[in-house]
Amino acid sequence: MSKLYHINEIFYSLQGEGFHTGRAAVFVRFAGCNLRCPFCDTDFSHSSPMTAEQIAERVFAFSSHPDTLIVLTGGEPSLQADDALLDVLHRHGQLITMETNGTHPVPAAVDWITVSPKPDSEVVLTKASEVKVVYTGQTAEELKQWQLRIQAAHYFLQPCSCSNTEQVVAFVLAHPDWRLSLQTHKYIHIA
Repeated sequence: MSKLYHINEIFYSLQGEGFHTGRAAVFVRFAGCNLRCPFCDTDFSHSSPMTAEQIAERVFAFSSHPDTLIVLTGGEPSLQADDALLDVLHRHGQLITMETNGTHPVPAAVDWITVSPKPDSEVVLTKASEVKVVYTGQTAEELKQWQLRIQAAHYFLQPCSCSNTEQVVAFVLAHPDWRLSLQTHKYIHIA
């Protein structure tokens, strides 16, 4: 019997945040998370159990072009994603990215890791492709801890649900070791 993954939704859109902003992407949103962030935009009221092959079939129905990103997101995808799923998804050569809170290990086959650490969480990942912190008024010292704890090529600061963009812009201007990440999908009204 094949393993079942609990999937909230699979959809095709543009990546709206972080380093890959603007790229075509198929999003695989996993159900379930070990944290309960007040600004989370995932509806956890339903999910569909799917095999790796069923997930891949849905992903590739949207796009099998090798330049299309596959974004594993959630919820918390590291609670379910494994090498078996990644092997099936890699068949068409797409770049597989994972957006994680960093509290669980990530399979080695993930090509690009975005860690979005949350306050008071036990982050176990020490390396990532990018770190993306939702700004809710943290001090420069509180944010610096993520740069010290997680080695990454890029550090992004993102407004909380587009509500405090001016504060984030001011912070980035004062601390240019951070880059601004906007939720562009919300500004242009796409999923």
